[in-house]
Amino acid sequence: MDFPGNLFVVSAPSGAGKSSLVRALREADGRIVPSVSHTTRAPRGQETHGREYFFVDDAEFSALVEQDAFVEWAHVHGKRYGTSRQNVESLLQAGQDVLLEIDWQGALQIKRRFAQAVLTFVLPPSWGELRARLQRRGEDAPEVIEMRLENARAELAQAKNFDFVIINAVFSSALKDLQSIVHAQRMRYRCQQYIHAEVFRALNMG
Repeated sequence: MDFPGNLFVVSAPSGAGKSSLVRALREADGRIVPSVSHTTRAPRGQETHGREYFFVDDAEFSALVEQDAFVEWAHVHGKRYGTSRQNVESLLQAGQDVLLEIDWQGALQIKRRFAQAVLTFVLPPSWGELRARLQRRGEDAPEVIEMRLENARAELAQAKNFDFVIINAVFSSALKDLQSIVHAQRMRYRCQQYIHAEVFRALNMG
């Protein structure tokens, strides 16, 4: 199905800075609407249910999978994450620009269901910097950091399947790159036709 709203997907290995970029984009762009995912992992820090994620147990997540309630879901670092089908489709149908911050598995599932989805992969500038960022977060034990780095090798191999790639070496530059991708998508014919319908009608363009 084609929807009047745009669907943006941002993926990255842990520590590449994806969440910080998405948060800054949302703060600067009021037209970007997040879709809150479900997860079986426990909340971190100040995370709250319904804001960063809907935190559910394995049984509830499995029930939602059986109900085909997710437009995508995947195992990530031993936990499950999923995106609500109803939430995404209702926002897009209302003409909202929706942003999903999900892993590469979910991103490719989204692309299969939503051909117009715009997929962006965020890369770290080096392995050393990726390790340093994971260590600076102070959230994971050393063995967990090693697991995340090992998983990152497989994740980076999927970047070739995305529409755009951003190297997050300097945060401000990476943010501008992400904003440019969003802006360019909004300039596409079908998007302009929806947002500026009165102009197109005045020009006898439908």
